[in-house]
Order: sequence, then structure tokens, then C-alpha cells
Amino acid sequence: MGYYLDWAKDGRDWPNHSASRFVEASGMRWHVQVMGSGPALLLLHGTGAATHSWRDVMPKLAANYTVVTMDLPGHAFTQPPSKSSLSLPGMAAAVASLLRTLNINPVRAVGHSAGAAVLVRMAVERLFAPDDIISFNGAFFPVTGVAGQFFSPLAKTFANATIVQKVFAKMADRKAVERLLRDTGSNIDAEGITLYQKLFSNEGHIAGTLGMMAAWDLHWVPQDLKNLPVPTTFVFASGDRTIPPARAAEAARLAPRSSLIEIKGLGHLAHEEDPTGAAAIIADPASFALR
Repeated sequence: MGYYLDWAKDGRDWPNHSASRFVEASGMRWHVQVMGSGPALLLLHGTGAATHSWRDVMPKLAANYTVVTMDLPGHAFTQPPSKSSLSLPGMAAAVASLLRTLNINPVRAVGHSAGAAVLVRMAVERLFAPDDIISFNGAFFPVTGVAGQFFSPLAKTFANATIVQKVFAKMADRKAVERLLRDTGSNIDAEGITLYQKLFSNEGHIAGTLGMMAAWDLHWVPQDLKNLPVPTTFVFASGDRTIPPARAAEAARLAPRSSLIEIKGLGHLAHEEDPTGAAAIIADPASFALR
């Protein structure tokens, strides 16, 4: 495997392969997937993931929507990124640029974890104007305490250390990936584990993930939530070990027009564990809302 993933080799068995295309926008070559017909619906994955995160959700929505997703800058087959595109404002601007290039105006936007924070920034900056946003286990608040003091500087140190990227990639055997995914509180199927192992074994993807972690500053996201111009549904999984479930209620209190949905018994990657349930929430969030 090369430094970056090679679509001709590494993408041959990529989920929803026939929906894939490559698009130049914002100084990058993006891997994009488009499927279905109808109003446009945007799906954004979280840190360290890729389009595969929505592999089983997309087909379930494609009968009623034109479903659009992409590998975020520095992730999987979208590379190489500029450093500025890995920050939260930079990523928001880059995704907006891609949507303009594709001439797509989503009526609904769905983000998992860090992807939800990107959507919030895009909406606040008026970079797009969906009818609503749905957040799955959204990452809106900085890590606090010792962990915050430790991991942020660590990510900044590791982001430019090629030797660290090599070590991470070499350590990503199946058992290590299984442990990593299990620590999110999620039970991922064999195909999902294989796909994450492909990503975590690639130095370019590791570099993009660490670069994103190093570049992000979430301290002003709570203010973004207060200024959100569109209704937002905050979906949280009771077994999430990555983002404390209580954070969803905190985000919902800040956002002017918000609702909450709880998914019981699943973890941070709930949309991968139960794609049928996730697709049902995305299609009709009001039917599941707690308030």
C-alpha cells in the first residue's frame, strides 16, 4: 500500500463503487459518491472515517433523495489536502466549494461526529442553506481537563511526524482495529472492520486524520450553535463512549430550534450498527423526536 490510497487498487472493492466519481474543487481532488434521485441530501462522515461510513444508509435513502457524500479532506481517497482545509472553518469552506462545483443544494444535511460540526459552521457562515440539519453523535465541544491538555498538543506534534504515521499504520492489524472500534461503544460488522483497517493501515489517511485533530478548535462552536439559522435534530446513542450522550442535550439547549432523538443500546458509530434505523431517522426525524 502506498502513502496515499490508490483508487485503481484500493478502491476496487469500495462500497457503492458504482456511485463514485472524482471532482476537482477547492484545490483538491475529491472522492464523491452520488446515488438516487429527488431532493439532494448531504451526508458527512466524522474524523478518521470515509464514505464507507454511510455505505448501508445511502441505498436506503436513494429512492427518495439524491444522496451525496464524500471523503473529507485528507481522508481516504480525497488527497492531498492543504493544511488550511483541515481546520473546522477550512473544511466547511472546502465542502461548500465542492457543493457549488457539483451544483448541489442539499435540502437536508446529516453529519456524524465532527461532520456535524462542519455542517453547523457551514450553516452559520451561510455557506449553504438546507431546510434542516441532523447530527448523529455530534462533536461540538472541546475535550476538557487533562485529556484536553494532553491530546491536543499531542495531535499537533504527531500531525507532521512521518515516523509516527508509519508506526500507526503498521500497528493497525485487525485486532487493534477491532479494539479501537469497540472502544467507541459500537459493534461493527466484519466488512466495516476490514474497511477501517484499510484506512488505518494507510499513512496518508493517518496523516489526514491527525492533521484534522491538530487543526481543530471547538471552543467557539457553542456560539455557533446559538446562532444556528436552521432547525437541528441532535441524535445521540446511549452507549456512545466517544461523545458523552449528555452533550447532545447540551447542544440542543444552545440551538434555537432543536429536537433530540435517543438511540438506545448503540455506540458512537450507531449509523453503521443500525443503518435501517439511521435511514428512518434521516427520512423522518420528527417521528422519533423526544421533544
